Amino acid sequence: MQTTALKIGTRASLLAMAQATETRDRLMAAHGLTEAAFEIVPLTTSGDQIQDKPLSEVGGKGLFTKELQDALFDGRIDIAVHSSKDMATTLPEGLEVSTFLPREDPRDAFIGRLAPSIAELPQGATVGSSSLRRQALIKRMRPDLNVVIFRGNVQTRLRKLDEKIADGTILAHAGLRRLGLTEIITDLMPLEKFPPAPGQGAIGIEHRSADGWVKDLLAPIHHAPTGYALVCERAYLRALDGSCRTPIAGHAIIDGDHLSFSGIILSLDGSEAHEVRREGHVADAARIGREAGEDVRARAGTRFFEGWG
Repeated sequence: MQTTALKIGTRASLLAMAQATETRDRLMAAHGLTEAAFEIVPLTTSGDQIQDKPLSEVGGKGLFTKELQDALFDGRIDIAVHSSKDMATTLPEGLEVSTFLPREDPRDAFIGRLAPSIAELPQGATVGSSSLRRQALIKRMRPDLNVVIFRGNVQTRLRKLDEKIADGTILAHAGLRRLGLTEIITDLMPLEKFPPAPGQGAIGIEHRSADGWVKDLLAPIHHAPTGYALVCERAYLRALDGSCRTPIAGHAIIDGDHLSFSGIILSLDGSEAHEVRREGHVADAARIGREAGEDVRARAGTRFFEGWG
């Protein structure tokens, strides 16, 4: 155990800082420590710097984690706090995620200006989103809507709404809750019609595999049900070789020792979709997710993963 402050790495956005602060506060409570035992280290990632292109064109999920992982390797930080849905399914050798905090509500939230819900938007209205999953699900619900790319943090996207670049947008309910912004939500999207991204709503904590003392320090704040759900969802995504180039949704629900998983992949315009459901014991979370991904991949064919003409 080191005697200097534990360095907590995070992206510099307000939401990421809120997640790092939650991690620190849980560690303080678990070990009876003060704020002086920790240092939050904000870092700017490539994903934060590139705002004018969709992630699918510039490198995918790793753009939000690479700089944090580099800082773990060179010792600038001891742990990295991530939004789990931003994490690639395969981590660099020498790093691991052993800890997940209790999952927030995984649903998506609609913030509308012309109407309170997607269903009530006038024909041809514009909805902004940076997520291919959200874009495809919106088009599946309302093929008439105009969907435009909306990059940036929560505050940036809300400003774009105020500038009338779009008539509505969709953000993660979990992030809005962590930022204390739930009052701006005009509609919550039901999981059955608008399933979340794998990992949505969950905070994952990454560290060097060799640092056993860090793993021991984190152990009391790990939430096992969230951990089982994320093992399943990440195995599903890995089996699909999922990146930001394919609209993929997947969600595992834990009830005691029972796990229920549902997933879907869609064409970019939402006109074609393949769904899968699996259930079983939480101990089989990885197998359940992997088999679900293999099943839906086999039924969907290569078009979903090699691009659409």
